[in-house]
Amino acid sequence: MYKTKKEETVGVSAQKPAWLRTRIRPQDHYVNFIGELKNSSLHTVCAEAHCPNQPDCFNRGIATFLLLGPYCTRNCTFCAVRKDPILLPDPDEPERIASAVSQMGIKYCVITMVTRDDLPDGGADHIVRTIEKIHEKCPGIGVEILISDLNGDWDALRSVVSSGPEVLNHNIETVPRLYRKIRPQANYLRSIRLLNHAASQAPSLVTKSGLMLGLGETKGEIRNTLENLREVGCQLLTLGQYLAPSNEHYPVIRLVPPEEFENLEAEALSLGFSGVASAPLVRSSYRAEWLYQKAYGKHRLSMISK
Repeated sequence: MYKTKKEETVGVSAQKPAWLRTRIRPQDHYVNFIGELKNSSLHTVCAEAHCPNQPDCFNRGIATFLLLGPYCTRNCTFCAVRKDPILLPDPDEPERIASAVSQMGIKYCVITMVTRDDLPDGGADHIVRTIEKIHEKCPGIGVEILISDLNGDWDALRSVVSSGPEVLNHNIETVPRLYRKIRPQANYLRSIRLLNHAASQAPSLVTKSGLMLGLGETKGEIRNTLENLREVGCQLLTLGQYLAPSNEHYPVIRLVPPEEFENLEAEALSLGFSGVASAPLVRSSYRAEWLYQKAYGKHRLSMISK
């Protein structure tokens, strides 16, 4: 599907450099955690998106629950999440997720969603009910929600913000020039406006976004995108290396070395981001609690749990 000059791309079967290899061996907790997820009939973005950090996170009892999935209505060329068949929302899912969070003893819960353009509110009501159920079963828990652009429905966004998450994450994913190739059904300005609307609706809400690198973007384009995010008050940022899930997905144009990620972290902090996670294997939800604590300190997180 995607054909480019051999020297311009990095095939998914190519030998990965040391900084992209993970050698964490599954432990007993990993096996138990997988079993709990299967017994609850729940999905995780970790598995659906082929995240390379699954062994690390699952060994530590951490997962990002995937709502309204596992199928998506959009055809982003970088994403491993399946496209069909699209199913009706499971009305019992919010209760099951809240019960799983309670049973697993999770103190900081991260939930995300597939994009559901087929639903009138983009799935916002389902998200709200899930957050409310988590707060009901686990009083004081910190909640981070990673949402779609809700197709620009700001009333739907307002309902999500009003449900009281600590962090609202919406990934910008890449620079504007690449949207047509990478996110053909998305809109860069709509995503920027979503973050702006969220911050203006709840001043205490922490907003977050992230980019994949290695898709063909330039340093200047990255800088401009980070400046756009700061202009709308985005506070937390993740930067990671794009890895093509298969040869049918958009190719990796470049492997970005760790030192460039370190330089980008310093640059982002100089622009005013409160917390930045920037490394080849960083993903939008990876060690989300750590990033939140790093930016705002344990004091604020302890206030949530009271």
